[in-house]
Parts: sequence; structure tokens; C-alpha cells
Amino acid sequence: MALATVARMSTEPTHPIDVLRARGFVADVTDEAGLRRLFDDGQVSYYVGFDPTAPSLHVGNLVGMMAMSWLQRLGHRPIALAGGATGRIGDPSGRDTERELLDEAALARNLAAIRTHLGLVMDLDGDKGKLVDNYTWTAPLTLLDFLRDVGKHFSVNQMIARDSVRRRLESREQGISFTEFSYQLLQAHDFAHLYAAEGCRLQGGGSDQWGNIVAGVDLTRRLHGGEVYGLVWPLLETADGQKFGKSAGNAVWLDPEMTSPYAYFQYWLNAHDQDAAKFLKLFTYLPLADIEELRRELASNPAAREAHRMLAREATRLIHGDAGVTAAEAATAVLFGKEPFAGLDDATLAAAFEEAPSVLLPRTRLDDGLGLLELMVEVGAAKSNGEARRLVGQGGVRVNNASVTDAAHTVGGADLASPTTLVLRVGKKHYYLARFQ
Repeated sequence: MALATVARMSTEPTHPIDVLRARGFVADVTDEAGLRRLFDDGQVSYYVGFDPTAPSLHVGNLVGMMAMSWLQRLGHRPIALAGGATGRIGDPSGRDTERELLDEAALARNLAAIRTHLGLVMDLDGDKGKLVDNYTWTAPLTLLDFLRDVGKHFSVNQMIARDSVRRRLESREQGISFTEFSYQLLQAHDFAHLYAAEGCRLQGGGSDQWGNIVAGVDLTRRLHGGEVYGLVWPLLETADGQKFGKSAGNAVWLDPEMTSPYAYFQYWLNAHDQDAAKFLKLFTYLPLADIEELRRELASNPAAREAHRMLAREATRLIHGDAGVTAAEAATAVLFGKEPFAGLDDATLAAAFEEAPSVLLPRTRLDDGLGLLELMVEVGAAKSNGEARRLVGQGGVRVNNASVTDAAHTVGGADLASPTTLVLRVGKKHYYLARFQ
């Protein structure tokens, strides 16, 4: 092994807590000294919950997934919890309004997506890890059993004091329903159950879950006399203070049908300079020494953007594989190059030009050739054939990035940049999409 490689490896932390902290996954721990000793004693089973409130997990969820993945890489056992029960209730944490309750079909679809996405970064088969659904142990409970065995251990005074509850109680417009108020009891019960059934000693979650996790630590001690721990990571925010997630309305989805590999790649490629190193630590497996080198290069030569390119490649590879990276890089080269657009897919074009005006036209319009001037008027690039003719004559019109100077030009099916889409550009910045179906 090369000396440089040995030196690089020696700079990497080895204790699980130090690894997580060095990569940005630790905001708080219930008892760090105790948790350190627990890790020192051998393999630790730990869990993180993911409620099926959407048909895809997103980058905000990926923070927890990567924390779990790192612990598994260090020899510990993940228990990924798909919240079939808690998802029917809705967590008030980080919410100003009541979540919409989902029907059974939506829950089943969303749970299936969670299982798929979790498997991208963790081995949840056999002895290495496990996927569980809290509906399996929550559904058989009767209301009287739950109130007697779980509810009696909770003080309403403490529950009201939780930030997520207090904020909603102070809102005259929204308030909080008893349904969401009871969420922390269900999550606490999950921890106690997994301690008894799976020997689970650690629960992880975002910092907004701190109150729920502490409640689970306390309930496990009361019910089973168990010493368990909680660890939370910071809620993901960009350098300009934007939060990630469904509630914030800016979710970057893991499902390629909701966020295409190209759009996913571009998200990381366009990350703020101040976020690049942080995101490399959170969303890649690159050694910290390599990330530090990329950070220094970015500081000395921001225009090169090597850190951003590495982030885009490795973050995309994590979720969409080598094929996703190859396709995203190829599409980027086409869309930002000087050659005509060709061989792209509809999702990539939609993501690349999501702000562009678009029009849907019958595919039959292409059969005999559609006049360029007519098309420009229909997509809104010109108000009249006369204006369209003038723009073409001035050399300011491009079809799929190819300049067109003939006002009599027609387009057909062979001229599409993707199976259904043609891109018009007028001037330097004004794009229009024509979709043919």
C-alpha cells in the first residue's frame, strides 16, 4: 500500500461517534459517554424511522440513511423502520399545519418506495440489517391496552412542553389535534418494542425528533429497565437557509420519476460553494482527506468547480448508479455544449427547461412537416408570423440548439430532441418547449 494512502487512512476517525461527528451527522446525543462505551463493547443495533407520507423519500431523508449506512459499514446493525402505523397519524414535528391522512392504497405504495430507497445504501437482508414496519406491533394493540401500558407513563405537562406541540398550541388558527398530539407516544412505544424484540439500543433522527426520541429513551427505561440512547443530526439546510423536505416545498426526490437523474445531478452541481464540502461529507463515501483537498481547491480556484463535479457524480451514483451518472453527464454535455440537442429523454428536457413555457400539440402535426413560423406563434415565441419571420431572419432562432435562418423551415418527427419534445430558443435566454403527443 502506498505511503500516501496509509497516511490518508490514518487521518480518518474510527470510533462510530467520531465518524458521524466528523461527517456532520451529530447535533446532540442523550448520553455520549454511555453510547461510546456501548459501541466499544461490540455490535450495536440501532434504528431510524421513515414515515410513508409521500411516494418517495427525499434528500432530507437521505441524511438519516447515510448515517445508518456509515454505522453499518463500521460493523453495527441497522433496523430501518417503515412507519406503517405512525404514517397513519402524522408527526407534528416541523409542521405548522395538520398532515393529510393517507388512504390504505397510498400508504402501501409509499411503504414500497421506502423499502426500495433504503436498500440503495444499506444491506437490510439477513443478519446484517433488518427492515420492520411498526404497524405489525401497533395494530394489534387495543386502545385500553395502549392507554394502560404506555399512556400512563407520560405527563401531559411534558408533552405540551415539546417544541413541536407548543408551537402548534400557540397558533390560534391551527392548533393541534389529539391524533398528532399522540404521535410521540407511538414513536416512544416503537423504541421500547424494538429494545425488547430486537435488542435495539440506539435511535437516530433529525434534530426535530429530539423530544420524541427522549420520550422513547424514558419509556424504555420505565417498561424494561433498559439503558438506551438517542442521537440526532442537524436538519439539512443550504447556505442561504433553505430547508429540505416536503414541508419546505423544495424536496429533491430519490425516485427518478419525481426527480430525474439529470435534475438530481444538476442539483448537486449547482450547490452553493459554502455547501459543497458539507454535502460531500454527508452524501458521499469519499475519505475526509480527499474532501478537505477538494475544499482547498475550491477556495483557491472557485471557477474550476471540481468539488461540485465530484459531489454531483458521487451523490448521483449513490442513488442512480453508474448508469445514472453516465446519462446525467452525457445530457449535461449536450445541453450545455454547442452541438444540437439529440438523443435526450423527455424527463431530462423537462428538468432542464422546467421554467420554460410549453405547449402540447397533436403528434399528427409533424406528419407533413410543421412550419417553423407557425410553431413559434403557437408556443408563444412570437406574436405573429411576421414577427417570427423577422426573428428568424435576424439569426436569433434555434431549434434544438441548431441555428435556423430559413423562414420556410419545417420540423418533423426526426427533428425532436427527445421522443416527444422539441426545444425552441429565441435570442440568448428565451426557451420554449413544444411537446407532441
